Amino acid sequence: MRIRKVFKFENAHIVRNCSSDRCKYSIHGHSYQVELILEANALDHGQMVYDFGLLKGNIKDIIDSFDHAIAFWNKDDSNYIRACKEFSHRWVSLPVSPSAEQFSRVIFFWASEILKQTQMNNGEQGVSVYSVIVHETATGYAQCFYEDVINPQMGLLDLNDFEFSDDVKQQWGDPSLFDKLKQGEIFYNPKVEIQVK
Repeated sequence: MRIRKVFKFENAHIVRNCSSDRCKYSIHGHSYQVELILEANALDHGQMVYDFGLLKGNIKDIIDSFDHAIAFWNKDDSNYIRACKEFSHRWVSLPVSPSAEQFSRVIFFWASEILKQTQMNNGEQGVSVYSVIVHETATGYAQCFYEDVINPQMGLLDLNDFEFSDDVKQQWGDPSLFDKLKQGEIFYNPKVEIQVK
């Protein structure tokens, strides 16, 4: 069974090396809508794949890193990167270009890593990310599956290759969220007292 949770953020970027001059030479922004689709072959004690409320924690925080921020490719021009960091309090440095396609891969990757490191406490079993859809505009989106995340032709993703501004980290529920993720620390879902009537 699959469930879908929608997230939204406003983000600015330049997408280098693309076909459109407007996109590759000018900072511009989009109102993004993200569809995170989870799946499992069993239901938890609440008869759910995964409680939607649990997605309002670490996964929401990490996606929210992009909100009202500038995202840039860490291989872009060093002067541009320096200016992004100097003139914006909120920025995210990516090991891939900030296209809708790569946003879908990055969010899939981050959400999967968080789920892998989460101790489930309400009978959840085998919960995984099935797909991530990133709507860049009302008429265009990119959809990512697991095969896309691990495809080296699309760029390697490693937790150590991401960087967040201090302002972004301070607005997470836990400012050390990404450090804990990189160190393989366990995240704990709340314990649930089972009541059957």
